[in-house]
Amino acid sequence: MIEVSDDSWRLGGRTFRSRLLVGTGKYKDLAETGRAVVASGAEIVTVAVRRTNLGQNPGEPNLLDALPPNRFTILPNTAGCYTAEEAVRTCRLARELLDDHRLVKLEVIGDKTSLFPDMVETIKAAEILVAEGFEVMVYTTDDPVAAKRLEALGCVAVMPLAAPIGSGLGIRNPFNIRLIVENARVPILVDAGVGTASDAAVAMELGCDGVLMNTAIAAARDPVLMATAMRKGVEAGREAYRAGRMPRRTAADPSSPLAGLVT
Repeated sequence: MIEVSDDSWRLGGRTFRSRLLVGTGKYKDLAETGRAVVASGAEIVTVAVRRTNLGQNPGEPNLLDALPPNRFTILPNTAGCYTAEEAVRTCRLARELLDDHRLVKLEVIGDKTSLFPDMVETIKAAEILVAEGFEVMVYTTDDPVAAKRLEALGCVAVMPLAAPIGSGLGIRNPFNIRLIVENARVPILVDAGVGTASDAAVAMELGCDGVLMNTAIAAARDPVLMATAMRKGVEAGREAYRAGRMPRRTAADPSSPLAGLVT
Protein backbone atom coordinates (compact mmCIF):
# COMPACT_ATOMS: atom_id res chain seq x y z
CA MET A 1 0.00 0.00 0.00
CA ILE A 2 1.37 3.43 -0.98
CA GLU A 3 1.53 5.91 1.87
CA VAL A 4 0.54 9.34 0.55
CA SER A 5 2.38 10.94 3.44
CA ASP A 6 5.69 9.66 1.98
CA ASP A 7 5.21 11.46 -1.33
CA SER A 8 7.74 14.28 -1.07
CA TRP A 9 9.84 15.47 -4.02
CA ARG A 10 13.22 17.14 -4.46
CA LEU A 11 14.19 20.26 -6.34
CA GLY A 12 17.68 21.69 -6.44
CA GLY A 13 18.71 19.91 -3.27
CA ARG A 14 15.56 20.86 -1.34
CA THR A 15 12.67 18.64 -0.34
CA PHE A 16 9.06 19.77 -0.71
CA ARG A 17 5.66 18.35 0.18
CA SER A 18 3.32 20.48 -1.93
CA ARG A 19 3.39 19.92 -5.69
CA LEU A 20 1.46 23.10 -6.41
CA LEU A 21 3.56 26.19 -7.15
CA VAL A 22 1.75 29.51 -7.41
CA GLY A 23 2.41 32.96 -8.80
CA THR A 24 1.88 36.23 -6.98
CA GLY A 25 0.66 38.58 -9.71
CA LYS A 26 -2.81 39.82 -10.74
CA TYR A 27 -4.40 39.81 -7.26
CA LYS A 28 -6.26 42.91 -6.07
CA ASP A 29 -3.80 43.49 -3.23
CA LEU A 30 -1.11 41.83 -1.14
CA ALA A 31 -3.61 40.70 1.47
CA GLU A 32 -5.55 38.68 -1.09
CA THR A 33 -2.26 37.32 -2.44
CA GLY A 34 -1.31 36.06 0.99
CA ARG A 35 -4.70 34.45 1.66
CA ALA A 36 -4.72 32.66 -1.69
CA VAL A 37 -1.18 31.37 -1.33
CA VAL A 38 -1.90 30.02 2.14
CA ALA A 39 -5.11 28.35 0.90
CA SER A 40 -3.20 26.71 -1.95
CA GLY A 41 -0.83 24.99 0.44
CA ALA A 42 2.06 25.99 -1.83
CA GLU A 43 5.57 26.04 -0.44
CA ILE A 44 7.11 27.66 -3.54
CA VAL A 45 5.85 31.03 -4.77
CA THR A 46 7.10 32.63 -7.95
CA VAL A 47 7.73 36.36 -8.19
CA ALA A 48 8.24 38.52 -11.28
CA VAL A 49 11.36 40.45 -10.30
CA ARG A 50 10.82 43.18 -12.88
CA ARG A 51 7.25 43.85 -11.74
CA THR A 52 7.34 43.24 -7.99
CA ASN A 53 8.92 45.14 -5.13
CA LEU A 54 11.23 42.85 -3.17
CA GLY A 55 12.93 45.73 -1.40
CA GLN A 56 14.39 47.55 -4.39
CA ASN A 57 11.73 50.29 -4.01
CA PRO A 58 11.88 51.56 -0.41
CA GLY A 59 8.60 52.99 0.89
CA GLU A 60 6.42 50.80 -1.37
CA PRO A 61 4.55 47.65 -0.24
CA ASN A 62 6.99 44.75 -0.17
CA LEU A 63 5.76 41.31 -1.24
CA LEU A 64 8.11 39.69 1.26
CA ASP A 65 6.07 41.19 4.09
CA ALA A 66 3.04 39.18 2.94
CA LEU A 67 5.02 36.08 2.00
CA PRO A 68 8.08 35.93 4.27
CA PRO A 69 11.05 33.91 2.94
CA ASN A 70 11.31 32.04 6.23
CA ARG A 71 7.93 30.48 5.48
CA PHE A 72 7.95 30.20 1.67
CA THR A 73 10.60 29.42 -0.92
CA ILE A 74 10.68 32.49 -3.14
CA LEU A 75 11.16 31.65 -6.83
CA PRO A 76 12.23 34.77 -8.75
CA ASN A 77 11.23 34.63 -12.40
CA THR A 78 12.26 36.54 -15.50
CA ALA A 79 8.74 37.38 -16.72
CA GLY A 80 8.80 40.21 -19.24
CA CYS A 81 12.27 39.38 -20.59
CA TYR A 82 12.68 39.02 -24.34
CA THR A 83 16.42 38.35 -24.60
CA ALA A 84 18.91 36.13 -22.84
CA GLU A 85 20.79 39.23 -21.71
CA GLU A 86 17.69 40.67 -19.98
CA ALA A 87 16.91 37.36 -18.31
CA VAL A 88 20.43 36.85 -16.98
CA ARG A 89 20.54 40.41 -15.65
CA THR A 90 17.21 39.90 -13.89
CA CYS A 91 18.39 36.70 -12.20
CA ARG A 92 21.53 38.44 -11.00
CA LEU A 93 19.38 41.23 -9.52
CA ALA A 94 17.22 38.68 -7.71
CA ARG A 95 20.33 37.04 -6.30
CA GLU A 96 21.40 40.37 -4.83
CA LEU A 97 17.96 41.24 -3.44
CA LEU A 98 17.45 37.82 -1.85
CA ASP A 99 20.86 37.31 -0.24
CA ASP A 100 22.58 35.09 -2.80
CA HIS A 101 19.40 33.15 -3.66
CA ARG A 102 20.18 30.77 -6.55
CA LEU A 103 16.87 29.05 -7.40
CA VAL A 104 15.25 30.91 -10.33
CA LYS A 105 12.60 30.39 -12.96
CA LEU A 106 13.86 31.27 -16.42
CA GLU A 107 11.50 32.42 -19.14
CA VAL A 108 12.46 34.31 -22.28
CA ILE A 109 9.44 35.34 -24.31
CA GLY A 110 9.61 35.28 -28.09
CA ASP A 111 6.17 36.56 -29.09
CA LYS A 112 4.19 39.32 -27.36
CA THR A 113 0.82 37.94 -28.48
CA SER A 114 1.09 34.23 -27.68
CA LEU A 115 3.80 34.66 -25.01
CA PHE A 116 5.46 31.54 -26.37
CA PRO A 117 9.12 31.21 -25.35
CA ASP A 118 12.04 32.03 -27.62
CA MET A 119 13.90 28.74 -27.35
CA VAL A 120 17.16 30.01 -28.86
CA GLU A 121 17.40 32.80 -26.27
CA THR A 122 16.14 30.49 -23.51
CA ILE A 123 18.91 27.96 -24.16
CA LYS A 124 21.50 30.74 -24.34
CA ALA A 125 20.37 32.17 -20.99
CA ALA A 126 20.21 28.72 -19.37
CA GLU A 127 23.82 27.99 -20.34
CA ILE A 128 25.02 31.25 -18.75
CA LEU A 129 22.97 30.90 -15.57
CA VAL A 130 23.92 27.26 -14.95
CA ALA A 131 27.59 28.18 -15.44
CA GLU A 132 27.18 30.93 -12.81
CA GLY A 133 25.80 28.50 -10.26
CA PHE A 134 22.09 29.25 -10.54
CA GLU A 135 19.56 26.45 -10.06
CA VAL A 136 17.44 26.98 -13.15
CA MET A 137 13.82 25.96 -13.56
CA VAL A 138 13.05 26.67 -17.20
CA TYR A 139 9.84 27.54 -19.07
CA THR A 140 9.74 25.85 -22.46
CA THR A 141 7.51 24.74 -25.30
CA ASP A 142 6.03 21.24 -25.04
CA ASP A 143 8.79 19.91 -27.32
CA PRO A 144 10.38 16.71 -25.96
CA VAL A 145 13.64 17.43 -27.80
CA ALA A 146 13.94 20.92 -26.35
CA ALA A 147 13.08 19.61 -22.89
CA LYS A 148 15.85 17.01 -23.06
CA ARG A 149 18.32 19.63 -24.29
CA LEU A 150 17.55 21.90 -21.33
CA GLU A 151 17.93 18.99 -18.91
CA ALA A 152 21.32 18.18 -20.46
CA LEU A 153 22.43 21.77 -19.92
CA GLY A 154 21.96 21.31 -16.18
CA CYS A 155 18.53 22.82 -15.48
CA VAL A 156 17.09 21.47 -12.22
CA ALA A 157 13.51 21.36 -13.57
CA VAL A 158 11.87 21.65 -16.98
CA MET A 159 8.49 23.40 -17.24
CA PRO A 160 6.62 22.83 -20.51
CA LEU A 161 3.57 24.95 -21.23
CA ALA A 162 0.16 23.28 -21.32
CA ALA A 163 -1.32 26.15 -23.35
CA PRO A 164 -0.50 29.85 -23.80
CA ILE A 165 0.14 31.82 -20.60
CA GLY A 166 -3.09 33.06 -19.02
CA SER A 167 -5.32 31.27 -21.55
CA GLY A 168 -6.91 28.76 -19.16
CA LEU A 169 -7.26 26.31 -22.07
CA GLY A 170 -5.92 23.31 -20.15
CA ILE A 171 -3.48 20.75 -21.52
CA ARG A 172 -3.67 20.96 -25.31
CA ASN A 173 -1.12 18.24 -26.08
CA PRO A 174 -1.07 15.57 -23.36
CA PHE A 175 0.88 13.21 -25.61
CA ASN A 176 3.89 15.56 -25.69
CA ILE A 177 3.72 16.17 -21.96
CA ARG A 178 3.73 12.41 -21.35
CA LEU A 179 6.74 11.98 -23.67
CA ILE A 180 8.65 14.68 -21.79
CA VAL A 181 7.84 13.07 -18.44
CA GLU A 182 8.83 9.57 -19.57
CA ASN A 183 12.23 10.72 -20.83
CA ALA A 184 13.17 13.05 -17.99
CA ARG A 185 15.55 12.63 -15.08
CA VAL A 186 14.68 15.98 -13.52
CA PRO A 187 11.30 17.19 -12.23
CA ILE A 188 8.78 18.12 -14.93
CA LEU A 189 6.18 20.74 -14.00
CA VAL A 190 3.39 21.99 -16.21
CA ASP A 191 3.61 25.76 -16.47
CA ALA A 192 0.97 27.99 -18.10
CA GLY A 193 -2.48 27.24 -19.48
CA VAL A 194 -4.18 25.63 -16.49
CA GLY A 195 -7.70 26.98 -16.01
CA THR A 196 -9.36 24.92 -13.32
CA ALA A 197 -8.80 22.08 -10.88
CA SER A 198 -9.49 19.32 -13.42
CA ASP A 199 -6.66 20.67 -15.62
CA ALA A 200 -4.28 20.43 -12.68
CA ALA A 201 -5.45 16.88 -11.98
CA VAL A 202 -4.83 15.85 -15.61
CA ALA A 203 -1.29 17.25 -15.48
CA MET A 204 -0.55 15.19 -12.40
CA GLU A 205 -2.20 12.07 -13.85
CA LEU A 206 0.22 12.34 -16.77
CA GLY A 207 3.07 11.92 -14.30
CA CYS A 208 4.20 15.52 -13.87
CA ASP A 209 6.00 16.30 -10.64
CA GLY A 210 4.05 19.49 -10.11
CA VAL A 211 2.04 22.34 -11.59
CA LEU A 212 2.73 26.07 -11.55
CA MET A 213 -0.14 28.52 -12.00
CA ASN A 214 -1.10 32.12 -11.37
CA THR A 215 -3.95 33.49 -13.51
CA ALA A 216 -6.19 30.45 -12.93
CA ILE A 217 -6.30 31.37 -9.24
CA ALA A 218 -5.93 35.16 -9.31
CA ALA A 219 -8.55 35.67 -12.06
CA ALA A 220 -11.16 33.39 -10.45
CA ARG A 221 -14.29 34.95 -9.00
CA ASP A 222 -13.14 33.75 -5.58
CA PRO A 223 -9.34 33.36 -5.72
CA VAL A 224 -9.01 31.91 -2.22
CA LEU A 225 -11.61 29.21 -2.87
CA MET A 226 -10.05 28.43 -6.25
CA ALA A 227 -6.65 28.09 -4.58
CA THR A 228 -8.15 25.45 -2.31
CA ALA A 229 -9.68 23.66 -5.31
CA MET A 230 -6.34 23.68 -7.13
CA ARG A 231 -4.60 22.18 -4.13
CA LYS A 232 -7.13 19.35 -4.06
CA GLY A 233 -6.90 18.86 -7.84
CA VAL A 234 -3.12 18.48 -7.71
CA GLU A 235 -3.34 16.08 -4.77
CA ALA A 236 -6.06 13.96 -6.41
CA GLY A 237 -4.21 13.78 -9.73
CA ARG A 238 -1.00 12.76 -8.02
CA GLU A 239 -2.74 10.03 -6.02
CA ALA A 240 -4.47 8.72 -9.16
CA TYR A 241 -1.13 8.57 -10.98
CA ARG A 242 0.49 6.66 -8.13
CA ALA A 243 -2.46 4.29 -7.83
CA GLY A 244 -2.36 3.40 -11.55
CA ARG A 245 -5.52 3.78 -13.58
CA MET A 246 -7.45 0.85 -14.96
CA PRO A 247 -6.76 0.00 -18.63
CA ARG A 248 -9.02 1.56 -21.24
CA ARG A 249 -11.26 -0.99 -22.96
CA THR A 250 -13.36 -0.95 -26.08
CA ALA A 251 -16.05 -3.17 -24.56
CA ALA A 252 -17.95 -3.23 -21.30
CA ASP A 253 -16.61 -5.27 -18.40
CA PRO A 254 -19.19 -6.05 -15.68
CA SER A 255 -18.32 -4.90 -12.17
CA SER A 256 -19.76 -8.12 -10.77
CA PRO A 257 -18.71 -11.56 -12.11
CA LEU A 258 -21.26 -13.44 -14.20
CA ALA A 259 -20.03 -16.93 -13.28
CA GLY A 260 -21.79 -18.75 -10.49
CA LEU A 261 -25.06 -16.80 -10.66
CA VAL A 262 -27.95 -18.25 -8.66
CA THR A 263 -30.63 -19.50 -11.08
